[in-house]
Amino acid sequence: MSLDPHLNRLRAHSFGSIAEQYDRFRPPLPDAAIDDLLALGPSEVLDVGCGTGKVAAALRAPGVHVLGIEADERMAALARSHGVPVEVAKFENWADRGRQFDLATSADAWHWLDPERGIAKAADVLWPGGTLALFWSFQTFDDDLNDALAAMYRKYAPDCTTHSYEPYQAQTEPFPAVPEFEPIRTRTYRWDEQITAADWTGLLGTFGDHLALRPERRIRVLEKVAGVLDDFGGTVTAHRGTYAVYATRR
Repeated sequence: MSLDPHLNRLRAHSFGSIAEQYDRFRPPLPDAAIDDLLALGPSEVLDVGCGTGKVAAALRAPGVHVLGIEADERMAALARSHGVPVEVAKFENWADRGRQFDLATSADAWHWLDPERGIAKAADVLWPGGTLALFWSFQTFDDDLNDALAAMYRKYAPDCTTHSYEPYQAQTEPFPAVPEFEPIRTRTYRWDEQITAADWTGLLGTFGDHLALRPERRIRVLEKVAGVLDDFGGTVTAHRGTYAVYATRR
């Protein structure tokens, strides 16, 4: 993935075309992450880039009001079907009308924002002492399967990644250091999960690099991926995880 994905607006807005597939195959935040967020005791939560509403729906609890912000109306419509109120806007340009929040979350979406404008907007809408929580989901396979997938991609789709790797955000500063936030802490939630070839290719079809392929080529690549997983038994162990960054508003 480009280190400046927010500049690729065509790819950023491609997910609405597969909103239902995205909702089905993208993993939710782990229960431990939801528990950590609710343990902060928020009453007003803003979910930035809420997508189909997975995080916002999970955070709904007695006394907790959650509002989603989503740039794509098609994704927002699906989130609303899950009971999540959503306002359609790019977060950087969103008219907050002076509203303030205890907690702002963003799962697998923050990298689609302009980092400087996004962090400034988050500082504007959070109360002092409020929390900005950013999450990135990832998964890895064992080395032998990784090697087989990498060989297939080199041959058939060198312009795509295997999506079996640790998140690059874990090796880079997640957003520019700004005086409005301290301290910044990170946590990685990990678990193993059995995944079928159908579920893995379904997930791959929700990633921007695969969506950018012509449909007939995407189908062929996903068939090749399924073939590799079938060679390893069809159902494999995915080492899944969520990388989290928590920052407190001064």
